[in-house]
Amino acid sequence: MSHPLPRTLSWDWHPGAIPENVVYDQTAYLETSYSFLLCRSQAAAAVQIGRGTSIYLGVMFDVGPRGNVRVGDYCLLNGARIICDSEITIGDYCLISWNVVLMDTYRMPVDALKRRGELESLPSREPRRASSEFPAKPICIERNVWIGFDCCVLPGVTIGEGSIVGARSVVAEDVPPFTVVAGNPARAIRHLEPSESAGAHAPTIQQSNDSTI
Repeated sequence: MSHPLPRTLSWDWHPGAIPENVVYDQTAYLETSYSFLLCRSQAAAAVQIGRGTSIYLGVMFDVGPRGNVRVGDYCLLNGARIICDSEITIGDYCLISWNVVLMDTYRMPVDALKRRGELESLPSREPRRASSEFPAKPICIERNVWIGFDCCVLPGVTIGEGSIVGARSVVAEDVPPFTVVAGNPARAIRHLEPSESAGAHAPTIQQSNDSTI
């Protein structure tokens, strides 16, 4: 018989609790309940965290009322911010470095006059935060992806299996599987070949003729 998952962590510095709609495997490590302070989703399983995954200090799940986040097995997230009003999926064996932002929504209109109206309405809101009513496009991070520090992944992006995103990149378009991208906006700079000995989940780097990382 499985035991109920603890909602408070004995080592936690924050005097809070993990929301009931955060579902995590018993082998996952959650450093602090503070990571879920901004989780406002009303979904039954708003955040799902898989087997052996580690969620370290500084990770924030900023999930709107209809948002849904899934983190796969044996992932590592360290200091990342997950801004989700629709759906963000992180596949198995992913490494998400510090200060990475995954955002499936901008939470502000592009039109300047509408944006001004939103800013003027903020002081009268309780709680005082940007709206979650603007369009959102799901993000999909496929398995075995490594996203370097200070990266930003924008709404609607899919990052293919086995790919690597170089530090401080802004990913505005889909990344093909087994590709290294870098820059603002991120562009392909290397291609990766899946390791024959380990199958399609352990790529080896193949240097292109005209690029370095």
